[in-house]
Amino acid sequence: MRAAPRTALGRIALAAALAAALAGCALKSPPPVADLQKEALPHTAVPAAFKASGGVAAPLAGRWLASFKDETLSAMVDEALTFNADLQAAALRVERAGGYLTVAGAALLPQVGAYGTGSGATSNSTSGLNGLWVSASLELDIWGRVRYGQAAAQADAEALAADYAYARQSLAAMVAKGWFVATEAGLQRAIVQDMVRSSESLLGLAQDRLRVGNGTEQDVAVARANVGPYRDMLRQADLSREQALRALELLLGRYPSAELAVAQNLSAMPAPAPVPVGLPSELLERRPDVVAAERRVAAAFNRIGEAQAARLPRISLTAGISSISSDVIVLQDRDNPAWGLGVNLLAPIYQGGALRAQVDIRTTEQKLAVAAYASAGQRAFGEVENALAAEFALNDREAILQANVRDNERALELAQAQFRVGSADRRAVEQRQLALQSARTSLLRVQSERLAQRVNLHLALGGDFSDTTAGPVAAR
Repeated sequence: MRAAPRTALGRIALAAALAAALAGCALKSPPPVADLQKEALPHTAVPAAFKASGGVAAPLAGRWLASFKDETLSAMVDEALTFNADLQAAALRVERAGGYLTVAGAALLPQVGAYGTGSGATSNSTSGLNGLWVSASLELDIWGRVRYGQAAAQADAEALAADYAYARQSLAAMVAKGWFVATEAGLQRAIVQDMVRSSESLLGLAQDRLRVGNGTEQDVAVARANVGPYRDMLRQADLSREQALRALELLLGRYPSAELAVAQNLSAMPAPAPVPVGLPSELLERRPDVVAAERRVAAAFNRIGEAQAARLPRISLTAGISSISSDVIVLQDRDNPAWGLGVNLLAPIYQGGALRAQVDIRTTEQKLAVAAYASAGQRAFGEVENALAAEFALNDREAILQANVRDNERALELAQAQFRVGSADRRAVEQRQLALQSARTSLLRVQSERLAQRVNLHLALGGDFSDTTAGPVAAR
């Protein structure tokens, strides 16, 4: 290897490279979130408060899972967070992104390599050529190509961390809703069993009346025809219960055997009501899926800078040291070991338009990322408004159906009283029993739906279900 540059041209090139490295091109920053929102959602006038009824513009409350006061449910969420395969895959994607970030930043550090050679014995039993070369190079990231790539990798890692946080929240929400559905399915099955018994009792009464001469074949046929639908409802209820249990077991990482034990009663609706929902202006900066979309816009912005810098010359500093010896070959008189410094310049002159096309591709990718951010923002607003409207409507429906259950209970009490004094027969009692069970079925469905919609609201608002960290890498 040659010694340090001794010519004036070499000294000038090295000095210029060092000066350029010190000058360094400053990176442009991605657009602020406020500017991104204006660009992505130009036609969306964000109101001062959510439009749908059912919420209050107070600071968002955390730890929504604990508000249901169900230790079994909390334990199931912990189980799912540990064993759910989809969540484990999301965590591994975050871990992989950390590796990509390390790779992207490695080019900012010197690259050092070594090469050695040694010959074996020759025919006259003397040694051949032996040597060791150690070289180092450092690309001077004058235009920011490497730094833009590193910033893009950082933004990608932050996006995946936000994805992981949202996956955790979504999994907790799915487990909670699955728990409510499975519990409701068991309770609905019990109600349908009572309905089957009442319909079969009516059939028995019709057959008894026919035997004693007070009934007709038509009464028996009608009663028998009414039993079939209730038996079919019971079979459907059995299937619904099994499917709800299997779905919940899969979320927990278990085998779907439909053997999970569920609660005997639905959880009570948690307080407070109305729910603190914060402000619409805060939603896009809080929801992890929207944060992930914003980070992908930043990554795409940096990829454009990386592609633009790739069209400019690359300058690298090089250094090396070598030591060579031989008992066979007479080497030129020289310093041993020898060292040297140098500068490499690589300038793209003609690439068939590939570098320009890369800039165009990255620009289009940024536009796609902005569109994806707009879609995530619109979806977030829509999910909150829909969840608020659903909770408000379900609250009213529950009050109506509770009154309907009370009315049917009163009607049943009166029918039973008339039966006891002999002013009505058993058929009236069983018919009122069927009406009451039907009303209870509707009420139970709405109560379960209210619980699910409360979970949907918490998920839509971006509130965390616990006070634990969001995952292996915290979201931005």
